[in-house]
Amino acid sequence: MSKKKSTVHDTRPVGPRAPDGKPRLRVGVVGTGHMGKNHVRVLSEIPDAMLVGIYDQKPEVAAELARRFDTTSFASPEDLWQEADAVVLAVPTFAHVNLGVELLQRGLHVLVEKPIASSLEEADQLIAACGPEQILSIGHVEFYNPAVQAVLDLEVVPRFIEAQRLSPFTPRSLDVDVLLDLMIHDLQLLHAMDPSPVKEVRCTGIDVLSSKVDIASARIELESGATANITASRVSGEPVRKLRVFAHHRYFSVDYREQDVKGFGLVKKADESRVIVPEEVPVERAEPLRAELDAFVAACRGTPDVRYVDGPQGRRALETALAVRDAIGAPSNGG
Repeated sequence: MSKKKSTVHDTRPVGPRAPDGKPRLRVGVVGTGHMGKNHVRVLSEIPDAMLVGIYDQKPEVAAELARRFDTTSFASPEDLWQEADAVVLAVPTFAHVNLGVELLQRGLHVLVEKPIASSLEEADQLIAACGPEQILSIGHVEFYNPAVQAVLDLEVVPRFIEAQRLSPFTPRSLDVDVLLDLMIHDLQLLHAMDPSPVKEVRCTGIDVLSSKVDIASARIELESGATANITASRVSGEPVRKLRVFAHHRYFSVDYREQDVKGFGLVKKADESRVIVPEEVPVERAEPLRAELDAFVAACRGTPDVRYVDGPQGRRALETALAVRDAIGAPSNGG
């Protein structure tokens, strides 16, 4: 690691080994709300990881979860950090920078839920605190959706992208607006498919049931010439998760929820006529959060060429989300 861990941490006996014979990654979870509970559940099932414990500001909640998954509920986050090689921060966005920087400076690997931070300045602090041998991963879970990964594997050059992410209203994640809550997933995927800089952003958005923007529609033009129409709502009657990618002579429709990809291509026949034919895109279904945590654990254990959302990629998604907010004229409300 670029920053040494405490002597107590480094001299403890190595715990049970993973199937590959190497030590398992000792992972702790801070925050046991909706996402934190899922992180605890999944980490308890990963062979290459050892869930060493959890911490939550509500001790009774953490204690019950610890009993369910046969782990330890710690009285303070500092006690947990002494036992871990890596920590998942499933806490409100405003807490990412202080907790994340401290953990990184202690030499631990860190996964923070999206968005990476409340502001670009805070994102920069997290990235700067991450040593060259440390992993800072951002929990853009939709990136790990097998259907998304299947499209990324095709390496298509998009010309037009259309995304819809609509959800019924819930009281969760109201510390941020719909841009940082939902739209940022598709903004991150837009940049994963086309890394060229943003040229222009146009957007409309309004608050409906909360004090922040609850529904927004953005049109984003990239310097490559690609354009994206992205809609996000947390006041929809039914959940919708759709992505459409149009490339030269090819088209792909992704159903995030069903983990399904339908592809079509324009093919020239022997008589020079052209016909649209289906293009099979195999997808092996899996839980995106499990894929996300598998990738995090693998990267922390030094596995080369692991595909994950790192700090700079998380910052880029945040930067575009804030540009969308500016286009709306909405006030800053990072959390």
